[in-house]
Amino acid sequence: MKTRFMFCLLIVFVNLLRAQHISTPDYSLTLQHESIIKIASYTAQGDLEDLKIALHDGLDNKLTVNQIKELLVHVYAYAGFPRSIRGLQTFLQVLDDRKEEGVIDERGAEATPVTDPRDKYDRGKEILETLVGRSLDGPKPAYQEFSPEMDRFLKEHLFADIFERDVLSHKQRELVTISVIASLGTLEPMLKSHLNLSLNVGWQPEQLREFTKVLDGTTTAKNAKAAKMVLQEVLHNRTE
Repeated sequence: MKTRFMFCLLIVFVNLLRAQHISTPDYSLTLQHESIIKIASYTAQGDLEDLKIALHDGLDNKLTVNQIKELLVHVYAYAGFPRSIRGLQTFLQVLDDRKEEGVIDERGAEATPVTDPRDKYDRGKEILETLVGRSLDGPKPAYQEFSPEMDRFLKEHLFADIFERDVLSHKQRELVTISVIASLGTLEPMLKSHLNLSLNVGWQPEQLREFTKVLDGTTTAKNAKAAKMVLQEVLHNRTE
């Protein structure tokens, strides 16, 4: 009788553990996420040798050709055309090398044509409002008051022309963005802003902590440490 009772308790305990495991979401970064971070980081810094390795790994981790191409294009908005173009040139070389080895990588979906007839400024403003989670009809930051052109370029080009393209999700684009900004260094205010946006679009604190650990292997110790400190500040402020 006692043995049967202990056996029943054991079954209940195992089922509870199983239920807990099922109900606990996995907030770890996937191999694809890590590849996105590494590709963006190396491209932003012009580290083309490590970028080659990261590109091979990204394709092996089933990022499509179009996703990686879109990632490399996205980088230019934060690191400039020269870095982005060198990244694209390196990617073409990697694809040629893989083709010679008999590896055929999945091309992936193309961007869906944009049919929204509204003004690009309004579309970009709406996308940015979705990311920040509030209306942007109030006073503009000082730099936008000083340079209305910058405000227009940000809304029309970055958040309409680029963020509107659906090859990458807004969540993936924010991962690219924080990878570039953190790797360039000395951009803590912008990194803080985009870490907040990353949380808004669904990245979890645990995943962002993992993100900073990946940076340990892709950028300088100073940049990685700064990213950890900024993230700590962001998470602290959001729990107050």
